[in-house]
Amino acid sequence: MNPDGVPRKVLFVAGAGRSGTSTLAGIVSRLGMHVPLPEVPPDDSNPRGFSEPQWVVDVHDEWLAEALVQVSDSRPEAWFDTGRICTREPARIRVSEWLEPHFAEHPELVIKDPRLSWFLGLWRVAAIRTGATPVFATMLRPPAEVVGSKQKYYANKLGSAHLAASWVNMLLHTERATRPAEGDGGRVFVRYEDLLTDWVKTTTALGHALDLQTIIHTRSDQIREVHRFIDPHLRRVTSTLDDLGLPRRLHELTGATWDELNKLADEGGDTPAAHGTFDELRAEYVDLYEEAAAISRSTAEHARHQARRRARAEAADASRSLADRVPHDVRAAIPPSVRRGVRKALGRERDEP
Repeated sequence: MNPDGVPRKVLFVAGAGRSGTSTLAGIVSRLGMHVPLPEVPPDDSNPRGFSEPQWVVDVHDEWLAEALVQVSDSRPEAWFDTGRICTREPARIRVSEWLEPHFAEHPELVIKDPRLSWFLGLWRVAAIRTGATPVFATMLRPPAEVVGSKQKYYANKLGSAHLAASWVNMLLHTERATRPAEGDGGRVFVRYEDLLTDWVKTTTALGHALDLQTIIHTRSDQIREVHRFIDPHLRRVTSTLDDLGLPRRLHELTGATWDELNKLADEGGDTPAAHGTFDELRAEYVDLYEEAAAISRSTAEHARHQARRRARAEAADASRSLADRVPHDVRAAIPPSVRRGVRKALGRERDEP
């Protein structure tokens, strides 16, 4: 039901996938905040559910595919690719029109998706246009545990170094994107460990920090439901950075980023001085990535050539299959010059030097 007198707010739960975003969204939804329906159904990687709207996941997948950006993308320039979509007026209108009717269910919504950080600017504008105040909660989980969890549940083949780099890229940008802006209602950083250890204390602090009336005035039956939802064993993957075997500079930068993020979760830790430190870390990451990309250019070119070769082979196989279905008397009637031109186009015959 829609409580009278409660102003519109949208809580955006951000952070890397496998960092506890589903747990936080699941808690606040059970305390009364509304996850727009339909929700993404549970699966083996998250049997208690994701607490994320299917429409949000679908539209983010659409935009990421258009921008050629992965969900866990380690490229600093990927933010410019998704940023171009964030500034499109039709995209902003589309999200605003989707948000608006959900406030009829409840004035305080929760939007969560591991892809969300790529489009936070767009969602901020869309929320404000509906008369809602955007607020942000970023989940913090040790990067080695995030990497290990992705490898365990998503069968990721890209390796620890890529996943650690994408974590650094994601969290440094999320920190930047959620800094206070006109029309915002604040932000918090929540440690996954704190949420599992004492969810009542952690969530109550979040509610007061962001002035979420649903959380502040929760009922006892809702609290009991969250107690049934929270599993002390949700932290099923535990590992350290040393377990990942990262390159030295990436290891150091990942560790430094985690140390500084932890300070944001402490009372009084979110300061202009801290923002300056994160600006320096982002610049350091860009330098590291550009250096690695320059050194590994041959590997990228080799992969591109391999992809082209596979595409030519698949096209040739398809053409042979098609040719086999053409009657012999029809093939014989095609002039030799035309047949040679077709073979050249398919890569099955080369021009003489």
